[in-house]
Amino acid sequence: MARQVHVNGRWLPEGEASVSVFDRGFLMADGVYEVTSVLDGRLVDFAGHMARLRRSLAALSMDLPLDDAALLALHREAVARNALSEGMVYLQVTRGAPPERDFAWPDPPVPPTLVLFTQAKPGLARGPERGIGVISIPDLRWARRDIKTVQLLYPSWGKMIARGRGADDAWMVEDGLVTEGTSNNAWIVAGGRLVTRPPSEAILSGITRAAVLRLVAEAGLSLEERPFTLAEAQAADEAFVTSATTFVLPVVRIDDRPVGGGSPGPVAARLRALYVEEARRSAV
Repeated sequence: MARQVHVNGRWLPEGEASVSVFDRGFLMADGVYEVTSVLDGRLVDFAGHMARLRRSLAALSMDLPLDDAALLALHREAVARNALSEGMVYLQVTRGAPPERDFAWPDPPVPPTLVLFTQAKPGLARGPERGIGVISIPDLRWARRDIKTVQLLYPSWGKMIARGRGADDAWMVEDGLVTEGTSNNAWIVAGGRLVTRPPSEAILSGITRAAVLRLVAEAGLSLEERPFTLAEAQAADEAFVTSATTFVLPVVRIDDRPVGGGSPGPVAARLRALYVEEARRSAV
């Protein structure tokens, strides 16, 4: 059975789903998105993802005439129509398709484009058998990284640079400090303390990051929210990333240098277990 995709109010087989060539998401990357994980057929951190979606829309003066209840119903229908047990639901909203290409926003506004689809990811909840290796690259993105836009060319490029160098991902560095991974937030464990960069326009404030921060506090672990250098990360006891599609994932090599003992450490393993437990309990 073909995957069912939602496009502007219609459910279609994926081979029939399309948007206009004049859509500003296609022409201008003028759109935002969210990815919500699915465990046991239920949505993880849904309220957090929708709150961030609203922030991104507001930052770009973009409207979406659907409330969170309607969006929840759409997500649940996508999961049901595609019999999704473990994986993710991708939601994208763009400024729509005006009749002509123009740098200026449409005046009067046109209806937004809304696309929703699922991706299966069996084994999402299983713990990693090994950690990942990352490389460092300059952070050359635009300055408003706190808005979750579809402008993903540089992060995508970074992942390909990493693959070309035999690594799994890249950490971006600006002014000597690690900002974040190409699609995740970066953490280290040093001297018994967790360190991660605080939210700002320099990084995307991760929904999984926020959930892990709550777990860190509940577990009584020590935390510093501050930037850290690449050298600090390489000398750390542990490193890991957090994201909606990887949860808590250990980083065991940075620029071909092992982190800690070069294998996943106990803090990341504990936080992953706590996160998966909480995600299963609170998913909707």
